[in-house]
Amino acid sequence: MKAASDFGADLIGYVFYDKSPRSLSRHGAAQLIAKQSPNVKSVGLFVDPDDETLALALANMKLDYIQLHGQESPERCAAIKTLFHVPIIKALGVRQPQDLAAAKAYAPHVAMMLFDAKPQMRDQRPGGLGRKFDWDLLRHYDGDTPWLLSGGLTPENIGDAIGAVKSLSGFAGVDVSSGVESSSGEKDLHRMNTFIKAAQSAMAKPQTQGSRK
Repeated sequence: MKAASDFGADLIGYVFYDKSPRSLSRHGAAQLIAKQSPNVKSVGLFVDPDDETLALALANMKLDYIQLHGQESPERCAAIKTLFHVPIIKALGVRQPQDLAAAKAYAPHVAMMLFDAKPQMRDQRPGGLGRKFDWDLLRHYDGDTPWLLSGGLTPENIGDAIGAVKSLSGFAGVDVSSGVESSSGEKDLHRMNTFIKAAQSAMAKPQTQGSRK
């Protein structure tokens, strides 16, 4: 985690989902967060958590954001926000324009959206699958809530990805996991550094066309 902050990451995610190869125990995550740079925000990733799961996690560590990556409804997001007073990032799968329209219902309850490739029926996990989607679909998002781009991003394609969405309303950054790994669940420091530097470079490039929705 220190490497990620040293390379320039703004957010570092901690996965609390047993089916993920990146899953952490509460104790292990708390130790990492305690060593984290104060300039970096911590994100706890949960999939359809109950109140007890969230309460135990927050009792053990400081999370700046709760990321919900399951089937949580807008009402469930509102309840979690009210109960725990931690900003929420809601991950939503994207495969067609209607998926972007559905995001509007979450807007009053979340600090950010995260748009990821929509899982297929055979998938065992809701995310972290290394699969990208058609970035052009994001033109159909017309909300005011900031959003992050995720899904199949790598050091090799991050420049193109940011170039494709940077002018779109609400774009706030990118999210990566499997794209900077040497094997499932094992981060590769060289790929992490290369990804972050390429993302920073793409974000800094002047925009050549007007803002679009």
